[in-house]
Amino acid sequence: MNILILGSGGREHALAWAIRQNPKCDRLFVAPGNAGMEPLARLADLDILSGPAVIGFCEENAIDLVVIGPEAPLAAGVADELRAAGILAFGPSRAAAMLEASKAFTKEICDACDAPTAAWARFDAAEPARAYIRAQGAPIVVKADGLAAGKGVTVAMTEAEAVAAIDDAFGGAFGAAGAEVVVEEFMAGEEASFFVLCDGVDCLPIGTAQDHKRVGEGDTGPNTGGMGAYSPAPVLTAEIQEQVMAEIVRPTVAEMARRGTPFQGVLYAGLMIRDGRARLVEYNVRFGDPECQVLMMRLGAQALDLILACAEGRLGTASVNWADDHALTVVLAARGYPGAYEKGSAIRGLDALAEDSFRMVFHAGTARRDGRIVATGGRVLAATGRGVTLAEAHARAYALADAIDWPEGFCRRDIGWRAL
Repeated sequence: MNILILGSGGREHALAWAIRQNPKCDRLFVAPGNAGMEPLARLADLDILSGPAVIGFCEENAIDLVVIGPEAPLAAGVADELRAAGILAFGPSRAAAMLEASKAFTKEICDACDAPTAAWARFDAAEPARAYIRAQGAPIVVKADGLAAGKGVTVAMTEAEAVAAIDDAFGGAFGAAGAEVVVEEFMAGEEASFFVLCDGVDCLPIGTAQDHKRVGEGDTGPNTGGMGAYSPAPVLTAEIQEQVMAEIVRPTVAEMARRGTPFQGVLYAGLMIRDGRARLVEYNVRFGDPECQVLMMRLGAQALDLILACAEGRLGTASVNWADDHALTVVLAARGYPGAYEKGSAIRGLDALAEDSFRMVFHAGTARRDGRIVATGGRVLAATGRGVTLAEAHARAYALADAIDWPEGFCRRDIGWRAL
C-alpha cells in the first residue's frame, strides 16, 4: 500500500522508520519531512494544514493511508476532510482533537465521566485568575487553554510565579492559545506517559514511557518539548495501567462516543502517579515527541499493522507483541534552547554512524543544504538505543550522541536517571 505521513519532526521520522520495515508498505511519502527521512521516503512539499492540498496529493499518488503526526493538522480538521473524501486516515476528528486543543474541554470530559484529575478552574480574564491563585496559594499550575507547542504550562512554586504566568498568557505570550487559562491544583508524584490506540469503540494499550521535560540535568531549568525519554516506564505497573484503563481511558472514550464525537487515533495520557494510583494530567491526541522514538524502536514493523487496525476499526481483534526490551532516546538540541538559538549550523559525522534496529538517530529539525546536514530547529536529533536492559539501551544511545560532531548542540547526560 502507498502511505503518506504528515509532519517533519523526530516523531514522524520514527513512524516512517517503523512503517518502512513492514512489507505492506510499498511507497512511503512524508510531507514535508526532513533530511533524515530521505533514505526512507519521498519528501513532499505540501501544506499539511490544508485538507484540499492533502487530498489532492493523495489522489495524484494513489495514497491508501494517511498517518497524521502533529497536533496542528488534527486541530485543523484534516482527518475529517480525508475521511469525507473516502481516504483512510489515522488520527482523530477536529471535534475529538479538542482533548488536546483545549485543556478546559478535557477537564469537562473528566468531570462528566468521573475520571480522576486535578481540581481546576477556567478564566478568560487576568484579575479573577489572580484572585483565585491568591485564595488557593502555591504550588499551583497555570495552563494556557489552547495549543502552545508544549510551552503553555507553568508549574508555579510561588504565588508570584503563578501570577506572572497569568500575565504572560493574557499578555499574548501564547497568542490565541492563552486567551483563556486553566488553573489547576498542584499534583505531587511521578509523571509517566501511557499510549492507547482507540478506534471509537475499542481501546488497545500500546506502551508506556517517561520523558524529561526540563532542559537541565536533575530535571532542572525551564520546560522544553522533551529532552529525552525511555520505555517502558517502571512506575506504570500492570495494576496501575489497568486502573488507568478502567477509570480514565475507557470512560473518556465512552463519553466522547456518547457526545457523537468518537475518538479514533492514539490517545496519549499524561499521568501523575502517587501511592499506587494515577490521575490524569492531560491528554495529547497524537504520539509524543520524543516518546514516539522509543515506542517505535520497540514496536518496529508491527506499528503499521496496529495503525491500520485502528484506522479500519478492527482494534477488537488486534494485539501487541512486545519483546522484553527497553529503549532510550537522547535529544540533541541547539545551544540556547528553549530560549533563543541560532539555525544553520552544520552537523557532521552522521554518515559514519552504524545504525540498525538497536541504534538509530532520528532527525527532528534538520535540512540538507549544499550537500550538508544543517540544524533548522531547537530540538534537532534524537539518538536512540534499544537493549535487553535499560542500561544497555542507555549506553547505545549515548554512544551515538557522542559520535555526532556538532559543537553548536548539547544534550542532557542523565536521561533515564529515575529508572537507572
